[in-house]
Amino acid sequence: MARLVAILRALARAFQRGEKSFGSLAGNNFFLVAVLFLGKAGTFLFLIMGLVVLFPLSTDPLRKIPASRLALWPLERREYWLLRAVSPWVNPMTWVIAALALWAAHGSVTVGLWALAAGLFAAGFAISELPLPSGSALWRRVPHFPGPLDQLMRKNLREMLSTLDFYCALLLSLSMSAYRIAGLALPAEAFMAMTVLVVVALSSYAQCLFGLDGAGGLSRYRLLPVRGWQILAAKDAAFLLIVVVLVAPLAPLAGIGAALVALAMGRRSSVEDPRPQTRWRFSAGTSPIYGVVEVMVMASAASAIFFTSALVLAPCVAAWLGSLWWYGRRLEQGMLS
Repeated sequence: MARLVAILRALARAFQRGEKSFGSLAGNNFFLVAVLFLGKAGTFLFLIMGLVVLFPLSTDPLRKIPASRLALWPLERREYWLLRAVSPWVNPMTWVIAALALWAAHGSVTVGLWALAAGLFAAGFAISELPLPSGSALWRRVPHFPGPLDQLMRKNLREMLSTLDFYCALLLSLSMSAYRIAGLALPAEAFMAMTVLVVVALSSYAQCLFGLDGAGGLSRYRLLPVRGWQILAAKDAAFLLIVVVLVAPLAPLAGIGAALVALAMGRRSSVEDPRPQTRWRFSAGTSPIYGVVEVMVMASAASAIFFTSALVLAPCVAAWLGSLWWYGRRLEQGMLS
């Protein structure tokens, strides 16, 4: 029994460390918009974020132990099955579901809401138990691109697909696509507003483009026969490709303009103040004040393009190109120092 207690304590500490990494949510632009600008109307955004966060929180605790190491531990068959039965209670979400069940029994929470939460938790738990495909996971199977920056672009796409920002933006885009498919009448302004929200959901990542490269990322870039602006262009291309796909059923030109503004404004923090990020978490921006300013400029650019003229896209492109050239030089200086 002492061996099981030691394992469960280690798993609890691992979960506590993982939960602390969700603190990045407070510095995320999408969260700031929901709290500061939308008020009660932001409930839908909180629901989207809750759905996205629920899956990484619902993983099987035993998945934190490598299978090869678990097989080497001197556990008897009875101890292993006891560990299998008790380990889910290390996950705080199990206690949350149990508390919701008690509230549902007393009528404080509807049975439907409890069933939805329990079903999503069970789905996340079951998905974490599925074996990954051989070689690399499905989200790593991205297409190739022409040119010498192919592998850099593929790496950057894989990094973006491993952030919760992308899945928030994806849910928003799919919800509006469902409206279009259903033929429901919506004012054109609604599509523009949702376009801004989709780009806002991704905008915090534009402030930390090197956050998932790891400690040795800059050293690896030094070995590549490419210029600084090319490294940034490869990251921008991945970001813009995802934005174009997600805003295609909404307001594409307004979305592209907002994305170019996000990249231009996030350039300084990405190059001169890189912040380490964690996979399967929300990206954390530099500061809430800067995030609010960035969101306001992005919304202004998107609105001007949508309501005034597509020619407003030209200064957005110019600002993006200027930041690409200037901070490409700064990046090269940093790699040489």
